[in-house]
Amino acid sequence: MIDEMVTEIEAVSASFTYEKMIYKTKIKQIDWNLSNKKMRTKEKVNQLVLKDQYQAKINELQMQGYFEISKIRYIKGLQIIRLLYEKVLSLDHHFTAVTTFSEISNIANPHSYPEFEEVNRMLQTKTDKKNAFDLTKILGTNTIVSVVNVVSNLFVSSLSKPEKETELKKIECIMDFTVRMQNDLNTIYFETAYLTSANEIVKKDIETLFKDYTKPMGYEKSLMDFRNNDDGDKMKNLLDKYLETMVSADEGTVNKMRIDLEFPIDRLIQFIGQYNSFINDGEKFYRKFGIILSSYENEKQCTTTMPPAYNKLKDDVNIAIEKFNIAYKPIEVNGSKLKEILYGINEYQ
Repeated sequence: MIDEMVTEIEAVSASFTYEKMIYKTKIKQIDWNLSNKKMRTKEKVNQLVLKDQYQAKINELQMQGYFEISKIRYIKGLQIIRLLYEKVLSLDHHFTAVTTFSEISNIANPHSYPEFEEVNRMLQTKTDKKNAFDLTKILGTNTIVSVVNVVSNLFVSSLSKPEKETELKKIECIMDFTVRMQNDLNTIYFETAYLTSANEIVKKDIETLFKDYTKPMGYEKSLMDFRNNDDGDKMKNLLDKYLETMVSADEGTVNKMRIDLEFPIDRLIQFIGQYNSFINDGEKFYRKFGIILSSYENEKQCTTTMPPAYNKLKDDVNIAIEKFNIAYKPIEVNGSKLKEILYGINEYQ
């Protein structure tokens, strides 16, 4: 999209530069003619009038060129906003679909594993009530306390030593995994919640940017309405009317209208920086999640007992990293270059 904008601006710039050069060449010829001391006064006056006409034509071409390039920049800027909005909405959908707190809690809760519950229920019948204890409702939800309770009941149970070892073998991976990974899994959830909240802020900011961007044109609908109604042609018509008004306006009004046209573009550049920063942070967060999920040191020994939700979470994180690199990829144009493109610095004088 940015490449298209550069190509279109260069084409318009070249066209108007060529036309201006024709009149500048004619003016140079007139200046050379005027240097002839033998030229009659009437001829000099005619030459000066013609020179003024050529200069007026150059000024007119300068303004026309500004209008044409302003149209290209404004429309392309609008397309960039819409493109980024689609990415933000995709991120919104992504974060809505990520693992919820309840799913995270189940992965880290030993009681959500049938094998663990089976051993726990069996111990209720095999343990001397005098030596065992029942957990309160609150402590029963604590992973470490639950694991310690089951292990304690197992060792004071009436089971034989071989039976105890067999039962312990059934749940050792579950207990090890849930105790080791509980805090890490909670970290993933809460940091994902942070990213979700940050994306909501980015979403609101781009909607505000669109409102400020289109306000000078008289467009009063929201960015979502613009997207759903596909109002691109309507915006082009409003922009044409805005530029037509500038043609007949006085100098003070023209300057104000030019500021109103260009200031939102500056806001767009700032937002692109904000978006790029958010995407880069998001990728770093997910790479961190990937490292966390790969850190369980007994994964190979406990492969058969690892919960499907845990493996799905690992897959989701890998997919998210890929999306942050491709689907949500930042606009890779640095601030000075993008400003040069949007404002036409060194492109059209």
